[in-house]
Amino acid sequence: MKAIITGSTGFLGGALTRRLHNTGWDVTALGRNPAKLDQLESENIRAAQIDLKNKDGLIDAFKDQEIVFHCAALPSPWGNFEAFYQANVIGTRNVIRACEANQVKRLVYVSTPSLYFGFGSRLNVKEDDALPEPVSDYAATKILAEQEVDAAFAAGLPTITIRPRAIFGPGDTVIFPRLIPRLESGRLPIIGDGENIVDLTYIENVVDALLLCAESPSNTLGKKYNISNGEPVKLWELIKKICDELGLQFPKRKITYQAANGFAAALEAIYTLIPTHPEPPLTRMSINMIAHSTTLDISAAKRDLGYAPHISVDEGYQKFMQWWKEDH
Repeated sequence: MKAIITGSTGFLGGALTRRLHNTGWDVTALGRNPAKLDQLESENIRAAQIDLKNKDGLIDAFKDQEIVFHCAALPSPWGNFEAFYQANVIGTRNVIRACEANQVKRLVYVSTPSLYFGFGSRLNVKEDDALPEPVSDYAATKILAEQEVDAAFAAGLPTITIRPRAIFGPGDTVIFPRLIPRLESGRLPIIGDGENIVDLTYIENVVDALLLCAESPSNTLGKKYNISNGEPVKLWELIKKICDELGLQFPKRKITYQAANGFAAALEAIYTLIPTHPEPPLTRMSINMIAHSTTLDISAAKRDLGYAPHISVDEGYQKFMQWWKEDH
């Protein structure tokens, strides 16, 4: 099977690229990071640096491809709307046009459950539940990108979409690697009551889901699927476990969500005035994610795709911590 992966220099795209290559697929990796593309090439994986805004370049790259995995995105709780729009909406539109021009058999699109987030807890969210107003430009542009995929499916392109929640594991640059430095600094308080639960997803389980999407039956096309480990954990208990393992002091100070959210809103207003618009130390989106409960209903993925997470959160946590200690 011939496949091309956008975002191959990212966490998920890189894991998918290597899995496909190691299982005998004919893989082409696309990405923005030259050093990581060189690393993939050193592993005998075909790689190319192409900007997703380069529609003609994508059309050429997609020639003779059967499956396209669109993993590339600009994921961040903070940034310039135009940058998010160009990466997440225009980039997706150009990927779709390249798929259509080359009559690829299937486009597998990686979206996000960030579009479910409001300023409050949500439990067992289903794919067709009503969406709140987006809490970030990232979420807003991923909704628009999904609409591009929906329109392409309606026009005849075979598509399928996943929304994986809080991907973690060795090589992660987002979840725990953003949290651990805050714990090391001693400046992170417990926000809220400390009892909130969250879904996480181990990286290889998401790769499993993508492989299932590539070969799923026709009745799954045009649909969207939540992906997680399906075993919600108490976030602050997990943070306590990290602190104990790394010899860090667990936060003792507690502040209410309302106070933290107000402080984050003030920081956002201040940092917006700075010409370079750097990311504030706290954002309302990050506050919401660590103060509230968010879990997904993954019954549709289990039923339609045969998805079954085979690496537990605890096993995945152990693999991550081993990598973190060795790498840092």
